[in-house]
Amino acid sequence: MREIFAGLPWWVKWVAVPVIALVVFGGLIASVVGFVIGLLFKLLVFVALVGGLIYVVRKFTSTSSSRGDW
Repeated sequence: MREIFAGLPWWVKWVAVPVIALVVFGGLIASVVGFVIGLLFKLLVFVALVGGLIYVVRKFTSTSSSRGDW
């Protein structure tokens, strides 16, 4: 493989080959990146909702237990 690339100009190795790889695998790369970003966003929403739920439950349980009229 090195012998094949050794005789080629620099622009073929550093410009043309990466561009061809992006054209061929661009859809796959974009879908993987989109999936990972979507998964991280869903994880962030999940953590925020669970944190909010814990905050609300602690707030209501502390006020109800401190009143003592239940």
